[in-house]
Amino acid sequence: MQNTPGRFTSRRGMLFGSAAVGAGVLLSACTSNESSDDAPAANDAPAASDSPGKPVTIGFAGPQADHGWLNAINENAKSRAATYEDVTLEITEGSNDTAAQIGQIETLINKKVDVLVILPADGKALTQVGLSAMQAGIPVVNLDRVFNSPQAYRCWIGGDNYGMGLNAGHYIGERLKDKANAKVIELAGVDALELTRQRTQGFDDALKNYPNIEKVARQAADFTVESGQAKMAQMLQAQSQFDALWNHDDDQGVGALRAIEQAGRDEFLMVGGAGALSAFEAIKQDNGVLKATVLYPPTMAASAIDLARALGQGKGVGGMAEFEIPASVTLYSAVVDKTNVDQYMPTGFK
Repeated sequence: MQNTPGRFTSRRGMLFGSAAVGAGVLLSACTSNESSDDAPAANDAPAASDSPGKPVTIGFAGPQADHGWLNAINENAKSRAATYEDVTLEITEGSNDTAAQIGQIETLINKKVDVLVILPADGKALTQVGLSAMQAGIPVVNLDRVFNSPQAYRCWIGGDNYGMGLNAGHYIGERLKDKANAKVIELAGVDALELTRQRTQGFDDALKNYPNIEKVARQAADFTVESGQAKMAQMLQAQSQFDALWNHDDDQGVGALRAIEQAGRDEFLMVGGAGALSAFEAIKQDNGVLKATVLYPPTMAASAIDLARALGQGKGVGGMAEFEIPASVTLYSAVVDKTNVDQYMPTGFK
């Protein structure tokens, strides 16, 4: 996994709800930014609007939807494109085989689509095909997993892995700040991925603000339900008592919760990651250990369609002075707990 623009690296990878977090405020003007008569627009910069405009054909290429979050990425892209009369979406069959995905993108280039939205299975391996598209005059919106070269895309949009860990750590820290000798554990994702290291680093950095808290265990669970259950069972057996758990991924969290229930443990609070519907429902019910989850919103794919449409129409983002869309958009990793879960429920993925 490669570094994203700025500090962060994106991970592997419903409906476009009211909470396209972080980018939502910025990009809402892509879809509803007609200037009113009494609200002057800076520089009178033209911006995309909900009203039909120049027809735009968007090619969309992503990896295989073998995970709830990745399936939600595809659904968000399709659902968002369907809301626009002036957008035609050419979507490929997702593949984790880099050669196959390169071939699919080359087909879209040969079809002369107006804009490409690409979530690469491997950013490094697909950098060249991104460069080829840009050189062919087809602007690329690079979604989440970043290409190695900024020349391979016009705009990058994705999540904030370091911010996920940071916000999870602060949420837990604030709830344990008055407890002496508090203990926390961490159920990470895939350690070979830079995104996992960034989530852990953010978590550790947040805990530095709480000297009463010690992280006593960490296991990597590979983003799968089965591994989540197995690794969680190991940690429960090794740790007779702890106060909080941060789990990097809500899909593997399904397995972790099974292990917790089987062990009959409930002395701690749990914070998840990503924003699965099952996690939102458990948080709303508030009858178990899962008290919050930190978002890595798949609504980024819907926002990528907004950006691609604006690019194809030669428009900018309303509410901003610039005539062009931004070069990068990093989404905010909001914490969802029982106080705000209803707001985010429409964005939960299965």
